Amino acid sequence: MDVLPLLMLLAGSAAIAGLARRTPVPAPLLLVGAGLGAAYLPGVPDYALDPHIVLPLLLPPLLHTAALDSSYLDLRANLRPIALLSVGYVLFATLAVGFFAYAVVPDLPLTAALVLGAVIAPPDAVAATAIARKLGLPSRITTILQGESLVNDATAITAFKVALAAAVGEGATWSAGLEEFTLAAAGGVGVGLVLMVPLHWLRTRLREPLLQNTTSLLIPFIAYAAAEQVGASGVLAVVVVALHIGHQSWQVDFATRLQEAAVWKMVSFLLESTVFALIGLQLPVVLRGLGAYGVAEALWYAVAVFLAVVVARFVWVFPATFLPRVLSARVRSREPDTNWTAPVVVGWAGMRGVVSLAIAFSIPPAVHGGGPFPARNLVLFLTFTTVIGTLVVQGLTLPPLIRLLKLPGRDVKAETLAEAQAQSEASQAAERRLEELLTEERNALPQPLTDRLRTVLERRRNAVWERLGTVNAETGESADSTYRRLSREMIGAERQVFVELRDARRIDDEMLRTLLRKLDLEEAAAYEEGAADGTG
Repeated sequence: MDVLPLLMLLAGSAAIAGLARRTPVPAPLLLVGAGLGAAYLPGVPDYALDPHIVLPLLLPPLLHTAALDSSYLDLRANLRPIALLSVGYVLFATLAVGFFAYAVVPDLPLTAALVLGAVIAPPDAVAATAIARKLGLPSRITTILQGESLVNDATAITAFKVALAAAVGEGATWSAGLEEFTLAAAGGVGVGLVLMVPLHWLRTRLREPLLQNTTSLLIPFIAYAAAEQVGASGVLAVVVVALHIGHQSWQVDFATRLQEAAVWKMVSFLLESTVFALIGLQLPVVLRGLGAYGVAEALWYAVAVFLAVVVARFVWVFPATFLPRVLSARVRSREPDTNWTAPVVVGWAGMRGVVSLAIAFSIPPAVHGGGPFPARNLVLFLTFTTVIGTLVVQGLTLPPLIRLLKLPGRDVKAETLAEAQAQSEASQAAERRLEELLTEERNALPQPLTDRLRTVLERRRNAVWERLGTVNAETGESADSTYRRLSREMIGAERQVFVELRDARRIDDEMLRTLLRKLDLEEAAAYEEGAADGTG
């Protein structure tokens, strides 16, 4: 791809994603729609997906950032429902949709139909997390959807390889397929376990934030490439390493964490935006390849396969939710009660995405012996329409469905109370440590500085409790919110003076940058505190 089309894609995707933040429409849906509209505009180049780029270059960082934002402890607590969806459902959907397509589409071989089933089986990691984040789903549902989307690509890719081997004439058997799946899964987890400790050790030993974050950007590619090199699942290796790094992120210094959060936020924003725009831009590519199939005929198959995908998810989700609770007293005692509304949301949240398209485009044009791959172009078309259908139909209707079901959102008051109690315990520990340090002669400080340390500690302890209390009748702010706002105003005044002094040549630019960095760190701290309670 030339540089100019690539820049146009990145810039256009970022602009549309930024616009989506000002609308009630989730960014993935707006980006897909824009891609569909732009696909036939004059001068728009052909953006055909290359699986050799999407899978090894786009998928690892997307999975890495999604896993970093996930909670290892929450995922472990919900391991059973996540495994049932990310492994059980993907295999079930592969078979169910594959056999359905084989029955509906004339002259479609069963092996090619199972390839289609594997391709469109996994819900998309990016779509799931983006929609869930936008809607503010209950925390357990969000955790289950995130966990499913982190692992299901590995299941689908392995199932696809097995089905593809049978379709192209490599003589794959069920036992060989099960063996390949087991080796890929165990190998991917194993590679992740082997790499996660030395990679995290390296991050903690590098003292320069710039080097630490350069390493952070390379980690997902290292994990993916290492696993794929030995025939294991690169997806699982990336997820295992990222979960460990995210869980141990407190061990790196504050400068690295601040910089890393900003870097990965930018990377994920750019990649997610580009990925969804690319989905819409595939329309001319898949339509050109329909060949012998008429548009009306292909659209009928598309609707049928889309409905099969939706129904298959509900057929799996409801028994997977309630049967374990009926059959196991241990499950009933360890997991919270649920009703029919949660599986409805989980069932309807099965949006497909770019991974399905990338896998579909990796189908070879010919089988062993030189003949064409049966109905390859139709498989591409049905994959595309399923991805678009789930993103648009389910993505647009999921918010009103959640409102209709009246699912409880996050308990902000309970979360704030838990934060306040945690901050109180931490502040007490810090206060005890301060008193111990002040008894040593080498730590002697003038009284004003000692008082300042105690004041900062007390303000941090009281700030969270104030969010549970009264607010200013005129501004609607708590006392701590007003404090932060005034602090930022004062920092702004200082910044203006520094710039004026630079313009008057009383300080040089290097000194200006040093002074501004100190103010930026203070303002960043105020912003992060404000973002926690929605006042930032």
